[in-house]
Amino acid sequence: MAKWGQGDPRWIVEEREDGTNVNNWHWTERDATSWSKGKLRELLVGIAVENETGHCEVSELKQVEGEASCSSRKGKLIFFYEWNIKLGWKGIIKESGAKHKGLIEIPSLSEENEVDDTEVNVSIKKGDGDILKDLMKTAGTAKVREALGDYLEALKTEFTMGMILPTKAMATQELTVKRKLSENTLQIQTSSPVALGVRIPTVALHMTELFDTAVEQLYRIFTVKDLVQKFSKSPAVLEAEKGGKFQMFDGNITGEYIELLTNKKIVMKWRCRNWPEEHYATVALNFVPTLGQTELQLDCKGVPVCKEENIKFCWQKQHFEEIKGLLQLTTLNG
Repeated sequence: MAKWGQGDPRWIVEEREDGTNVNNWHWTERDATSWSKGKLRELLVGIAVENETGHCEVSELKQVEGEASCSSRKGKLIFFYEWNIKLGWKGIIKESGAKHKGLIEIPSLSEENEVDDTEVNVSIKKGDGDILKDLMKTAGTAKVREALGDYLEALKTEFTMGMILPTKAMATQELTVKRKLSENTLQIQTSSPVALGVRIPTVALHMTELFDTAVEQLYRIFTVKDLVQKFSKSPAVLEAEKGGKFQMFDGNITGEYIELLTNKKIVMKWRCRNWPEEHYATVALNFVPTLGQTELQLDCKGVPVCKEENIKFCWQKQHFEEIKGLLQLTTLNG
């Protein structure tokens, strides 16, 4: 076994405080299925084509079956996707005003074929609407393939944000470039503010959970320091008032209270330590009393795409399940 400080540098992890996949050497994989379904719906539904005889548009995403993922190894990204897609379309013949509906079927969108070679089948339901069918088979198919190309581009750019981590060599190269630019700069505008950070792709999460307790007790668990420390099993700092700060899980989660409606609602600016600097999500907790229970409705907007699964785990395992354990313990002790 190699001693500390020796061995292949690609396996050394002390250069990052979170010890995450240094130099992008280790294999990592991210499930893109859920993100892809939303992106395909966004890009395909609403596509419209028109000529002198008629107007058609994609009206709904009837079916999207399959999966997608992205893997990283040795600094390279590897994509896998396979989709079976069915779209509904509708159209109107301008001269007669007759309306017709049909289907667009994409039986196999995968990395094995180029988008231009992807099979796109257009059909129409009963009726004399061949004019509209021809419009969808030509201009409509072209726009559908264009949208599929946009999906693949987004998969390779938006979704993969943060998968290739900066290495020491990359940081050195960037510093060298910045020095050269600085040396060649003839004028320095010190009065102009410098914009920090970049825009990152985000997602919104919605989760619900039932708790066997009254709404007043569940609200207290989120706003009373001692109770927060009990379910999180770690020190916490809490100022449960508008504008008040909070810090949980040894500082891994921090934020600020935006709104508190006693026993009804909590809205917070919320972030994890390893998120891009100064980036916050907005978390809204709604407490809904039911018969003998309380339903907690969580809406979280602004979660970095690359952190979606981590945040789901954080709320489900580290919040909901731990709170249920605390409530059970409180019941037994009572």
